[in-house]
Amino acid sequence: MNKFVEWSAALSVGIDEIDAQHQALIDLINEMQDAVVEGVERERQLEVLGRLAEYTKIHFAVEESLMRIFGYPDYERHKGQHEGLIRNMLDLQHRLALDQTPVDDSLMRHLRHWLLDHILQSDQDYSRFFLASGALSRHQKASWATRMWDHLHFCGSKCWS
Repeated sequence: MNKFVEWSAALSVGIDEIDAQHQALIDLINEMQDAVVEGVERERQLEVLGRLAEYTKIHFAVEESLMRIFGYPDYERHKGQHEGLIRNMLDLQHRLALDQTPVDDSLMRHLRHWLLDHILQSDQDYSRFFLASGALSRHQKASWATRMWDHLHFCGSKCWS
């Protein structure tokens, strides 16, 4: 089966930790697309969307922390983009929970478009700034965000019971 969103070198921001987080977001969008295509029950779609929303918040917090640390001059605009997507995702979760909106191809295309455009444009801008400011592309061990995500992702629903 073809993936809905494919990771490619063009999406790399040159910082391993951020690239790994972007790949995790892509995996979650692909999981959500699979749930839509397979017609799984709304409860399962909500669960996947919830994990996507939570991981997106974690990822954005990491990016925004780095922006503050490196003194990124376009921080406010970038943060505003993040806040807009989070508002959209929370609204979508609410509407989906109330059975007011379907998760369909149109919604999934919107999520894919937003993520890819954001990585290819806004995230590339900050990565150039970070790297020019001395950020290292590689790190010795996974960050706290990656370790937390791995724990949440791999323990599945049993972590929440």
